Amino acid sequence: MARKSTGGTKFGVGRRRMLKGAAGAAGAALGSGAITGFPVIWAQNTKNIVLRQCGTGVSNINEIAEKCKADLGFTLQMTALDSDAVVQRVVTQPNSFDVGDIEYWMCKKVFPANTLQAMDVKKIKYFDKIVPIFTTGKLKPDSVIAQGTAPNTVSFVEGPGSTKFAKGQTGWFTMIPTIYNADTLGIRPDLVGRKIENWKDILDPKFKGKTSILNIPSIGIMDAAMICESAGIVKYGDKGNMTKAEIDKTIDFLIKTKKEGQFRAFWKTFDESVNLMTSGEVVIQSMWSPAVSAVRAKGVPCTYQPLKEGYRAWGGGLSLAKHLQGAQLDAAYEYINWYLSGWVGAFLNRQGYYSAVLETAKANMTADEWGFWMEGKPAQGDIKNPQGVVVEKKGAVRDGGSFYDRMGAVACWNAVMDEDRYMVQKWNQFIAA
Repeated sequence: MARKSTGGTKFGVGRRRMLKGAAGAAGAALGSGAITGFPVIWAQNTKNIVLRQCGTGVSNINEIAEKCKADLGFTLQMTALDSDAVVQRVVTQPNSFDVGDIEYWMCKKVFPANTLQAMDVKKIKYFDKIVPIFTTGKLKPDSVIAQGTAPNTVSFVEGPGSTKFAKGQTGWFTMIPTIYNADTLGIRPDLVGRKIENWKDILDPKFKGKTSILNIPSIGIMDAAMICESAGIVKYGDKGNMTKAEIDKTIDFLIKTKKEGQFRAFWKTFDESVNLMTSGEVVIQSMWSPAVSAVRAKGVPCTYQPLKEGYRAWGGGLSLAKHLQGAQLDAAYEYINWYLSGWVGAFLNRQGYYSAVLETAKANMTADEWGFWMEGKPAQGDIKNPQGVVVEKKGAVRDGGSFYDRMGAVACWNAVMDEDRYMVQKWNQFIAA
Protein backbone atom coordinates (compact mmCIF):
# COMPACT_ATOMS: atom_id res chain seq x y z
CA MET A 1 0.00 0.00 0.00
CA ALA A 2 1.05 3.57 -0.62
CA ARG A 3 -0.42 6.30 1.31
CA LYS A 4 -1.81 9.69 0.56
CA SER A 5 0.61 12.55 0.25
CA THR A 6 -0.09 15.63 2.30
CA GLY A 7 2.49 17.68 0.50
CA GLY A 8 5.18 17.22 3.10
CA THR A 9 3.23 19.00 5.80
CA LYS A 10 4.78 18.86 9.25
CA PHE A 11 2.73 18.71 12.37
CA GLY A 12 3.38 18.13 16.06
CA VAL A 13 1.42 17.55 19.18
CA GLY A 14 0.05 21.03 19.63
CA ARG A 15 -1.73 21.23 16.31
CA ARG A 16 -5.05 19.60 15.61
CA ARG A 17 -4.29 19.06 11.99
CA MET A 18 -6.01 15.97 10.68
CA LEU A 19 -4.57 14.11 7.74
CA LYS A 20 -7.10 13.39 5.09
CA GLY A 21 -7.34 10.04 3.49
CA ALA A 22 -6.36 6.95 5.39
CA ALA A 23 -5.26 8.92 8.36
CA GLY A 24 -8.52 10.87 8.32
CA ALA A 25 -10.13 8.03 10.19
CA ALA A 26 -8.14 9.08 13.21
CA GLY A 27 -9.74 10.48 16.34
CA ALA A 28 -10.22 9.80 19.98
CA ALA A 29 -9.84 6.09 20.48
CA LEU A 30 -11.79 4.62 23.32
CA GLY A 31 -10.72 1.22 24.45
CA SER A 32 -10.85 -0.92 27.53
CA GLY A 33 -8.28 -2.80 29.48
CA ALA A 34 -5.39 -0.58 28.42
CA ILE A 35 -1.95 -1.72 29.45
CA THR A 36 -0.44 0.82 31.80
CA GLY A 37 2.39 1.16 34.29
CA PHE A 38 5.56 1.88 32.35
CA PRO A 39 5.16 5.33 30.72
CA VAL A 40 6.04 7.22 33.90
CA ILE A 41 9.34 5.35 34.11
CA TRP A 42 10.05 5.77 30.44
CA ALA A 43 9.43 9.48 30.53
CA GLN A 44 11.97 10.33 33.21
CA ASN A 45 14.83 11.28 30.93
CA THR A 46 13.09 11.97 27.65
CA LYS A 47 10.65 14.84 28.23
CA ASN A 48 12.82 17.32 26.36
CA ILE A 49 13.52 15.01 23.43
CA VAL A 50 12.17 15.73 19.94
CA LEU A 51 11.92 12.91 17.40
CA ARG A 52 11.31 13.74 13.75
CA GLN A 53 9.35 11.02 11.97
CA CYS A 54 8.80 10.86 8.22
CA GLY A 55 6.58 8.39 6.49
CA THR A 56 3.36 7.86 4.65
CA GLY A 57 0.03 9.25 5.78
CA VAL A 58 -1.58 6.04 6.95
CA SER A 59 0.21 5.94 10.29
CA ASN A 60 1.61 9.47 10.67
CA ILE A 61 -1.40 10.51 12.69
CA ASN A 62 -1.61 13.49 15.01
CA GLU A 63 -3.41 11.52 17.73
CA ILE A 64 -0.49 9.13 17.99
CA ALA A 65 1.87 12.06 18.51
CA GLU A 66 -0.42 13.49 21.19
CA LYS A 67 -0.73 10.19 23.02
CA CYS A 68 3.03 9.69 22.83
CA LYS A 69 3.54 13.13 24.38
CA ALA A 70 1.09 12.33 27.17
CA ASP A 71 2.59 8.92 27.96
CA LEU A 72 6.29 9.40 27.31
CA GLY A 73 6.80 13.11 27.66
CA PHE A 74 8.67 13.78 24.43
CA THR A 75 7.60 15.36 21.18
CA LEU A 76 7.01 13.64 17.86
CA GLN A 77 7.16 15.82 14.77
CA MET A 78 5.66 13.99 11.82
CA THR A 79 6.08 14.61 8.10
CA ALA A 80 3.63 12.77 5.83
CA LEU A 81 4.81 12.10 2.28
CA ASP A 82 3.88 9.82 -0.60
CA SER A 83 5.77 6.55 -0.98
CA ASP A 84 8.32 7.70 -3.55
CA ALA A 85 9.09 10.83 -1.50
CA VAL A 86 9.67 8.73 1.61
CA VAL A 87 12.23 6.61 -0.24
CA GLN A 88 13.96 9.71 -1.56
CA ARG A 89 14.04 11.38 1.87
CA VAL A 90 15.50 8.34 3.63
CA VAL A 91 18.17 7.77 0.98
CA THR A 92 19.22 11.34 0.17
CA GLN A 93 18.42 13.36 3.33
CA PRO A 94 19.39 11.05 6.20
CA ASN A 95 19.84 13.89 8.70
CA SER A 96 16.36 15.30 8.08
CA PHE A 97 14.57 12.61 10.11
CA ASP A 98 15.10 10.42 13.18
CA VAL A 99 12.46 7.73 12.69
CA GLY A 100 11.52 6.40 9.27
CA ASP A 101 8.00 5.03 8.91
CA ILE A 102 8.52 2.86 5.85
CA GLU A 103 6.96 -0.05 4.02
CA TYR A 104 8.63 -3.41 3.56
CA TRP A 105 8.91 -3.15 -0.19
CA MET A 106 10.82 0.11 0.35
CA CYS A 107 13.35 -1.67 2.56
CA LYS A 108 15.16 -3.09 -0.48
CA LYS A 109 15.64 0.47 -1.72
CA VAL A 110 16.49 2.30 1.49
CA PHE A 111 18.42 -0.02 3.81
CA PRO A 112 21.32 -0.70 1.41
CA ALA A 113 21.89 3.09 1.28
CA ASN A 114 23.36 2.85 4.82
CA THR A 115 21.29 5.73 6.19
CA LEU A 116 19.47 3.53 8.74
CA GLN A 117 20.81 1.55 11.68
CA ALA A 118 19.87 -1.99 12.56
CA MET A 119 17.92 -2.42 15.77
CA ASP A 120 18.98 -4.64 18.64
CA VAL A 121 16.08 -7.04 19.15
CA LYS A 122 17.03 -7.41 22.83
CA LYS A 123 15.85 -3.82 23.31
CA ILE A 124 12.40 -4.55 21.86
CA LYS A 125 10.16 -5.48 24.77
CA TYR A 126 7.50 -7.26 22.70
CA PHE A 127 9.76 -8.75 20.05
CA ASP A 128 8.77 -12.33 20.88
CA LYS A 129 5.08 -11.42 20.52
CA ILE A 130 5.35 -9.95 17.02
CA VAL A 131 3.19 -11.76 14.45
CA PRO A 132 5.56 -14.36 12.91
CA ILE A 133 4.89 -13.18 9.35
CA PHE A 134 7.59 -10.61 10.03
CA THR A 135 10.17 -12.96 11.51
CA THR A 136 9.66 -16.36 9.88
CA GLY A 137 7.43 -15.36 6.94
CA LYS A 138 4.75 -17.79 8.09
CA LEU A 139 1.48 -16.94 9.79
CA LYS A 140 1.20 -20.54 10.96
CA PRO A 141 3.92 -23.22 10.99
CA ASP A 142 2.45 -24.87 7.88
CA SER A 143 1.89 -21.61 5.97
CA VAL A 144 3.49 -21.07 2.56
CA ILE A 145 5.56 -17.87 2.27
CA ALA A 146 3.88 -15.64 -0.30
CA GLN A 147 5.61 -14.23 -3.39
CA GLY A 148 6.87 -10.65 -3.62
CA THR A 149 8.91 -8.84 -0.98
CA ALA A 150 7.77 -10.91 1.98
CA PRO A 151 8.61 -8.98 5.19
CA ASN A 152 10.81 -11.71 6.66
CA THR A 153 13.16 -11.51 3.65
CA VAL A 154 14.15 -7.93 4.54
CA SER A 155 13.60 -7.97 8.33
CA PHE A 156 17.09 -9.04 9.46
CA VAL A 157 20.63 -7.98 8.60
CA GLU A 158 23.79 -9.90 9.33
CA GLY A 159 25.06 -7.63 12.11
CA PRO A 160 24.82 -4.22 13.81
CA GLY A 161 26.67 -2.35 11.06
CA SER A 162 25.55 -4.48 8.15
CA THR A 163 23.34 -3.45 5.23
CA LYS A 164 23.17 -7.01 3.89
CA PHE A 165 19.87 -8.80 4.49
CA ALA A 166 20.26 -12.06 6.38
CA LYS A 167 18.70 -15.28 5.10
CA GLY A 168 17.41 -16.17 8.56
CA GLN A 169 16.82 -14.58 11.95
CA THR A 170 19.61 -12.66 13.64
CA GLY A 171 19.64 -10.29 16.58
CA TRP A 172 19.49 -7.25 14.29
CA PHE A 173 16.21 -5.98 12.83
CA THR A 174 15.86 -3.52 9.94
CA MET A 175 12.50 -2.19 11.11
CA ILE A 176 9.86 -2.96 13.70
CA PRO A 177 6.52 -3.87 12.09
CA THR A 178 3.57 -1.74 13.11
CA ILE A 179 0.83 -1.99 10.49
CA TYR A 180 -0.20 -4.29 7.64
CA ASN A 181 -3.20 -5.61 5.74
CA ALA A 182 -4.44 -7.91 3.04
CA ASP A 183 -5.74 -5.94 0.05
CA THR A 184 -8.21 -7.01 -2.61
CA LEU A 185 -10.80 -5.58 -4.99
CA GLY A 186 -13.54 -3.32 -3.72
CA ILE A 187 -16.90 -3.52 -5.47
CA ARG A 188 -20.23 -1.74 -5.56
CA PRO A 189 -22.53 -4.77 -5.02
CA ASP A 190 -25.55 -2.70 -6.07
CA LEU A 191 -23.97 -1.87 -9.44
CA VAL A 192 -21.87 -4.89 -10.51
CA GLY A 193 -24.97 -7.03 -10.93
CA ARG A 194 -23.23 -10.38 -10.49
CA LYS A 195 -21.06 -12.42 -8.17
CA ILE A 196 -17.41 -11.37 -8.10
CA GLU A 197 -15.01 -14.23 -7.31
CA ASN A 198 -11.76 -13.64 -9.20
CA TRP A 199 -9.21 -10.91 -9.87
CA LYS A 200 -9.94 -11.33 -13.60
CA ASP A 201 -13.50 -10.12 -13.06
CA ILE A 202 -12.19 -6.55 -13.31
CA LEU A 203 -11.71 -7.31 -17.03
CA ASP A 204 -15.40 -8.13 -17.65
CA PRO A 205 -16.60 -6.09 -20.68
CA LYS A 206 -19.73 -5.34 -18.64
CA PHE A 207 -17.56 -3.04 -16.48
CA LYS A 208 -15.93 -1.22 -19.41
CA GLY A 209 -15.02 2.33 -18.36
CA LYS A 210 -15.95 1.61 -14.75
CA THR A 211 -12.79 -0.01 -13.33
CA SER A 212 -9.64 1.31 -11.72
CA ILE A 213 -6.30 0.09 -10.38
CA LEU A 214 -3.68 1.71 -8.18
CA ASN A 215 -1.06 3.87 -9.88
CA ILE A 216 2.00 3.26 -7.73
CA PRO A 217 4.38 0.95 -9.65
CA SER A 218 5.55 -1.45 -6.89
CA ILE A 219 1.94 -1.96 -5.84
CA GLY A 220 0.03 -1.58 -9.07
CA ILE A 221 2.23 -4.14 -10.82
CA MET A 222 1.20 -6.72 -8.22
CA ASP A 223 -2.48 -5.94 -8.75
CA ALA A 224 -1.85 -6.32 -12.48
CA ALA A 225 -0.05 -9.63 -11.93
CA MET A 226 -2.95 -11.00 -9.90
CA ILE A 227 -5.31 -9.98 -12.70
CA CYS A 228 -3.15 -11.35 -15.52
CA GLU A 229 -2.51 -14.64 -13.73
CA SER A 230 -6.18 -15.04 -12.90
CA ALA A 231 -7.14 -14.43 -16.55
CA GLY A 232 -4.46 -16.77 -17.91
CA ILE A 233 -2.74 -13.90 -19.73
CA VAL A 234 0.68 -14.53 -18.16
CA LYS A 235 2.05 -17.57 -16.34
CA TYR A 236 4.69 -16.17 -13.96
CA GLY A 237 7.62 -18.05 -12.56
CA ASP A 238 7.46 -15.66 -9.60
CA LYS A 239 5.13 -12.70 -10.02
CA GLY A 240 6.90 -10.98 -7.15
CA ASN A 241 10.16 -10.99 -9.13
CA MET A 242 9.28 -10.88 -12.81
CA THR A 243 11.64 -11.32 -15.70
CA LYS A 244 11.82 -8.57 -18.32
CA ALA A 245 9.77 -10.77 -20.64
CA GLU A 246 7.06 -11.20 -17.98
CA ILE A 247 7.05 -7.44 -17.33
CA ASP A 248 6.69 -6.79 -21.07
CA LYS A 249 3.75 -9.19 -21.39
CA THR A 250 2.04 -7.67 -18.34
CA ILE A 251 2.48 -4.06 -19.45
CA ASP A 252 1.55 -4.82 -23.06
CA PHE A 253 -1.71 -6.32 -21.84
CA LEU A 254 -2.38 -3.34 -19.57
CA ILE A 255 -1.80 -0.90 -22.44
CA LYS A 256 -4.11 -2.90 -24.71
CA THR A 257 -6.77 -3.02 -22.00
CA LYS A 258 -6.42 0.70 -21.33
CA LYS A 259 -6.75 1.61 -25.04
CA GLU A 260 -9.89 -0.52 -25.23
CA GLY A 261 -11.39 1.71 -22.54
CA GLN A 262 -11.68 -0.81 -19.70
CA PHE A 263 -10.23 1.55 -17.07
CA ARG A 264 -11.93 4.71 -15.85
CA ALA A 265 -8.97 5.98 -13.83
CA PHE A 266 -5.70 5.15 -12.05
CA TRP A 267 -5.74 6.42 -8.49
CA LYS A 268 -2.89 7.33 -6.15
CA THR A 269 -4.63 8.54 -3.02
CA PHE A 270 -7.13 7.24 -0.53
CA ASP A 271 -9.55 10.07 -1.31
CA GLU A 272 -9.45 9.41 -5.04
CA SER A 273 -10.46 5.77 -4.55
CA VAL A 274 -13.27 6.72 -2.17
CA ASN A 275 -14.66 9.37 -4.52
CA LEU A 276 -14.53 7.08 -7.56
CA MET A 277 -16.49 4.42 -5.73
CA THR A 278 -18.93 6.72 -3.94
CA SER A 279 -19.88 8.50 -7.15
CA GLY A 280 -20.44 5.25 -9.03
CA GLU A 281 -17.92 6.24 -11.70
CA VAL A 282 -16.14 3.03 -10.78
CA VAL A 283 -17.88 -0.18 -9.70
CA ILE A 284 -14.83 -2.45 -9.22
CA GLN A 285 -11.26 -1.44 -8.36
CA SER A 286 -8.24 -2.20 -6.20
CA MET A 287 -8.90 -0.65 -2.78
CA TRP A 288 -7.68 -0.39 0.79
CA SER A 289 -9.82 -1.67 3.65
CA PRO A 290 -10.41 1.73 5.37
CA ALA A 291 -11.42 3.20 2.00
CA VAL A 292 -14.21 0.63 1.77
CA SER A 293 -15.30 1.60 5.29
CA ALA A 294 -15.21 5.28 4.28
CA VAL A 295 -17.55 4.58 1.37
CA ARG A 296 -19.91 2.69 3.65
CA ALA A 297 -19.83 5.54 6.17
CA LYS A 298 -21.31 7.73 3.43
CA GLY A 299 -24.27 5.35 3.18
CA VAL A 300 -23.06 3.80 -0.08
CA PRO A 301 -22.86 -0.02 -0.37
CA CYS A 302 -19.29 -1.25 -0.85
CA THR A 303 -17.75 -4.70 -0.35
CA TYR A 304 -14.13 -5.67 0.16
CA GLN A 305 -14.39 -8.80 -1.93
CA PRO A 306 -12.53 -11.99 -1.00
CA LEU A 307 -11.22 -13.63 -4.19
CA LYS A 308 -10.31 -17.22 -5.02
CA GLU A 309 -6.70 -16.35 -5.88
CA GLY A 310 -6.11 -14.64 -2.53
CA TYR A 311 -4.97 -11.20 -1.36
CA ARG A 312 -2.12 -8.81 -2.13
CA ALA A 313 -0.52 -7.83 1.18
CA TRP A 314 1.55 -4.89 2.41
CA GLY A 315 3.21 -3.98 5.67
CA GLY A 316 5.02 -1.08 7.26
CA GLY A 317 7.06 -0.31 10.32
CA LEU A 318 9.47 1.97 12.14
CA SER A 319 13.17 2.26 11.38
CA LEU A 320 15.92 4.30 13.04
CA ALA A 321 18.16 6.85 11.34
CA LYS A 322 21.86 6.07 11.32
CA HIS A 323 22.77 9.28 13.16
CA LEU A 324 20.68 8.53 16.26
CA GLN A 325 22.70 8.05 19.43
CA GLY A 326 22.62 8.68 23.18
CA ALA A 327 19.40 9.96 24.75
CA GLN A 328 17.74 10.37 21.37
CA LEU A 329 18.39 6.74 20.48
CA ASP A 330 17.10 5.64 23.89
CA ALA A 331 13.96 7.70 23.31
CA ALA A 332 13.46 6.11 19.91
CA TYR A 333 13.56 2.63 21.43
CA GLU A 334 11.13 3.75 24.13
CA TYR A 335 8.81 5.10 21.45
CA ILE A 336 8.89 1.81 19.55
CA ASN A 337 8.20 -0.21 22.70
CA TRP A 338 5.33 2.12 23.53
CA TYR A 339 4.02 1.79 19.98
CA LEU A 340 3.78 -1.98 20.37
CA SER A 341 2.25 -1.80 23.85
CA GLY A 342 -1.35 -1.74 22.63
CA TRP A 343 -2.94 1.69 22.39
CA VAL A 344 -1.71 2.37 18.86
CA GLY A 345 -2.37 -1.21 17.80
CA ALA A 346 -6.01 -0.92 18.85
CA PHE A 347 -6.24 2.46 17.14
CA LEU A 348 -5.01 0.98 13.84
CA ASN A 349 -7.19 -2.13 14.16
CA ARG A 350 -10.25 0.12 14.41
CA GLN A 351 -9.36 1.51 11.00
CA GLY A 352 -9.37 -1.95 9.45
CA TYR A 353 -5.62 -2.51 9.54
CA TYR A 354 -3.78 -5.11 11.61
CA SER A 355 -1.38 -4.53 14.51
CA ALA A 356 2.00 -6.22 14.83
CA VAL A 357 1.45 -7.41 18.41
CA LEU A 358 -2.04 -8.85 18.73
CA GLU A 359 -2.00 -9.51 22.46
CA THR A 360 -1.49 -5.91 23.53
CA ALA A 361 -3.93 -4.52 20.96
CA LYS A 362 -6.62 -6.91 22.18
CA ALA A 363 -6.18 -5.61 25.73
CA ASN A 364 -7.03 -2.13 24.44
CA MET A 365 -10.21 -3.14 22.59
CA THR A 366 -13.67 -4.19 23.69
CA ALA A 367 -14.64 -7.82 23.21
CA ASP A 368 -17.09 -6.79 20.49
CA GLU A 369 -14.48 -4.76 18.63
CA TRP A 370 -12.00 -7.61 18.76
CA GLY A 371 -14.64 -10.11 17.70
CA PHE A 372 -15.63 -8.03 14.67
CA TRP A 373 -12.25 -6.86 13.42
CA MET A 374 -10.12 -9.89 14.28
CA GLU A 375 -12.29 -12.98 14.72
CA GLY A 376 -14.86 -12.59 11.94
CA LYS A 377 -17.74 -12.56 14.43
CA PRO A 378 -21.00 -10.67 13.86
CA ALA A 379 -20.97 -7.29 15.59
CA GLN A 380 -22.96 -7.29 18.80
CA GLY A 381 -23.46 -3.53 18.53
CA ASP A 382 -22.49 -0.70 16.20
CA ILE A 383 -18.81 -0.70 15.24
CA LYS A 384 -17.03 2.66 15.26
CA ASN A 385 -13.73 3.83 13.81
CA PRO A 386 -11.26 5.77 15.98
CA GLN A 387 -13.11 9.00 15.18
CA GLY A 388 -16.25 7.58 16.71
CA VAL A 389 -18.07 7.31 13.38
CA VAL A 390 -20.21 4.20 12.96
CA VAL A 391 -18.75 2.15 10.09
CA GLU A 392 -20.68 -1.09 10.63
CA LYS A 393 -24.09 -1.78 12.12
CA LYS A 394 -25.01 -4.47 14.62
CA GLY A 395 -24.96 -7.90 12.99
CA ALA A 396 -22.36 -7.00 10.36
CA VAL A 397 -19.49 -9.38 9.63
CA ARG A 398 -16.12 -8.15 8.33
CA ASP A 399 -15.57 -8.82 4.64
CA GLY A 400 -13.23 -11.77 4.26
CA GLY A 401 -13.75 -13.01 7.78
CA SER A 402 -11.15 -13.34 10.51
CA PHE A 403 -7.54 -12.23 10.72
CA TYR A 404 -6.35 -15.77 9.98
CA ASP A 405 -8.80 -16.15 7.10
CA ARG A 406 -7.54 -12.98 5.46
CA MET A 407 -3.81 -12.97 6.25
CA GLY A 408 -3.77 -16.72 5.71
CA ALA A 409 -4.86 -16.21 2.10
CA VAL A 410 -2.11 -13.80 1.02
CA ALA A 411 -0.83 -14.67 -2.46
CA CYS A 412 1.78 -11.95 -2.82
CA TRP A 413 3.31 -8.89 -1.16
CA ASN A 414 4.06 -5.51 -2.68
CA ALA A 415 7.42 -6.00 -4.29
CA VAL A 416 10.67 -4.46 -5.41
CA MET A 417 11.94 -6.76 -8.13
CA ASP A 418 15.44 -7.34 -9.45
CA GLU A 419 14.23 -5.59 -12.60
CA ASP A 420 12.62 -2.77 -10.62
CA ARG A 421 14.05 0.08 -12.70
CA TYR A 422 12.89 -1.54 -15.92
CA MET A 423 9.47 -2.29 -14.43
CA VAL A 424 8.95 1.33 -13.32
CA GLN A 425 9.95 2.56 -16.78
CA LYS A 426 7.45 0.22 -18.42
CA TRP A 427 4.72 1.08 -15.89
CA ASN A 428 5.14 4.76 -16.68
CA GLN A 429 4.75 3.91 -20.37
CA PHE A 430 1.44 2.23 -19.53
CA ILE A 431 0.15 5.24 -17.59
CA ALA A 432 1.21 7.59 -20.41
CA ALA A 433 -0.27 5.42 -23.19
